[in-house]
Amino acid sequence: MQCKRIRILSLFIIYMSISSPLVSAQNVLKDMYSGHPRLFLNDENFAKLKEQSRTDTTLARIVRHVIEDAEAAMSLPPLQHKLKGPRLLHVSRDCLSRIQNLALAYRWTGERKYADKAIENMLTVSKFPNWNPFHFLDVAEMCNAMGLGYDWLYHMMDENERTIVANAIFEKGLMEGINAFQQKLWYTTSAYNWNQVVNGGLIVASLAVAEEHPGIAERLVGEAVRSLPYALATYDPEGAWPEGPAYWNYATRYTAYALSALESALGHDFGLSQREGLSRAAYFPMLACGPTGKYLCFADAGNGAIRKPMGVMFWMAGKYELPFIAHLEHEMLSTQRATATHLLWYHPPVEVSDLSFPLDYLFNGIVPVAVFRSSWDDTNALFLGFKAGGNQVNHAHLDLGNFEIDALGERWAEELGADYYNLEGYWENRPGGMRWEYFRLNSHGHSVITINGENQNEMAECSIRGFFSTDGMSGCYSDLSNAYDAVNATVTRGVAMVDRRRAIVIQDELALPETCDVKWSMITRADISIQRSGDAVLSIGDKKMSVKIISPADATFAVESIEQDPPQASNEGFRRLAVNLDSVQGDMTLMILLAPHWAEVDFTDNWPLQPVRRWRGGFEKQ
Repeated sequence: MQCKRIRILSLFIIYMSISSPLVSAQNVLKDMYSGHPRLFLNDENFAKLKEQSRTDTTLARIVRHVIEDAEAAMSLPPLQHKLKGPRLLHVSRDCLSRIQNLALAYRWTGERKYADKAIENMLTVSKFPNWNPFHFLDVAEMCNAMGLGYDWLYHMMDENERTIVANAIFEKGLMEGINAFQQKLWYTTSAYNWNQVVNGGLIVASLAVAEEHPGIAERLVGEAVRSLPYALATYDPEGAWPEGPAYWNYATRYTAYALSALESALGHDFGLSQREGLSRAAYFPMLACGPTGKYLCFADAGNGAIRKPMGVMFWMAGKYELPFIAHLEHEMLSTQRATATHLLWYHPPVEVSDLSFPLDYLFNGIVPVAVFRSSWDDTNALFLGFKAGGNQVNHAHLDLGNFEIDALGERWAEELGADYYNLEGYWENRPGGMRWEYFRLNSHGHSVITINGENQNEMAECSIRGFFSTDGMSGCYSDLSNAYDAVNATVTRGVAMVDRRRAIVIQDELALPETCDVKWSMITRADISIQRSGDAVLSIGDKKMSVKIISPADATFAVESIEQDPPQASNEGFRRLAVNLDSVQGDMTLMILLAPHWAEVDFTDNWPLQPVRRWRGGFEKQ
């Protein structure tokens, strides 16, 4: 009890320390819509949606999914303040899911039971001792849930219930936010997803209880508006997200929560949505997804992460007038289940006459990513993805030069993905940090070159130097030397698609000033058979891909286990196709050719060794 009193007293001192002139000078809430609900969907816009659902079968189906999810939430056990490792995040997300679905179901049907259950959940988490400010994402997502619920169900709560919920939002959410900004905690100026989630949750909660706590709400909205540009700049210039496609969804969804809450409550978003990179961000999950439906996974993405319907795509389509993005999301919803955010940001179906997209694309930015494909209309198409970037980016792995390949409806070269977040030292990414001892995070768990069995330099940054796209050959290359400066090696990796679907070339050009051991790796779940010819044949079911070493002529393939002992992920079902070059020195080129068994590639052909910097003119056999 004494600790709680001290905590409340410290929050009160912070509250009293906020100068009134500063608050009134900000005046950020002067245009706020009075009354509830004012966030996301006011009553007028909600009524329009209901009317539209009479003729819009997709909207009607989304509503049905939301009501079904609300029905499922009716019988869920009460939320409990139980941490997993250092996190309460699973509880905050469960709370958001329940309140979003229940509140939407109540507003759509008028059935009191949905509102009562949502309020019951809100009162439960209001009684939690805290929302776990140690891991502030937990606070932020709980703020989002409680702010939305308070705003939408304001008139369904009695005065006592409103007081309990508003006080909980104030004490466990907003005052923790004030504390974070006063201490200038790292995420308040972060360029990554924490920034958007923290600010998004605090904006929603602040706007919800602005009448009850005007000074704090004004201060926090002002702080969030000044903080968000740190992260929004990370989308520049092409809209890619350096933390990978899974975190693109998380970061962008909370960007949408933040900006659409401001827009709905204030009538504007302070110009935050006008960044070029953000306006183009919807391209990233679309273009970085292979024909298998799997993303080009990097950073702490889940293995084999598959593109799924995302309500934020409707927000992007409406905000930036991207009808083809809405069209593609509707295509996905024709076969997959919708979420509450699809209703929150609903965009009606649109007719699109031109759905042609580039086959090859370079996303420049903090983490440059290049993607190449043979077709948009063929699920068996050939796809090649390549990443460069920096090894100190949030959630990064030591994987500069990593590649992934789809063909014949399967993924052949594959990213293992994240390991367990609660592993000891998982977030120690400094040089020599424990993070780099884990196989999935270090260089050995990726399809990259390793030298002398060492990881890449933890501080390395590498760009994509060349990118080209022609019918005869499309590809890119990157100078990766910075990743191997421990041995003063010069390393350039080029990847290319030959004749659009015929074959893929992975070429590494090395200059080794001293004798080194070099390993070329490709992580795959395919079965691997080494042929008498020395070629490797990869098999997934009855589908096959041949792999040949073009150079050095005397190099051979090896098949290596990558299974790990607990507590690390086991990597069961995966293996490494490797080329081991022992005690090599000087200049050398390691060229690997990969051909799906649809293509007529004659490995007896004389495939030339051409420096990757000359590939732009095509790749002609001799």
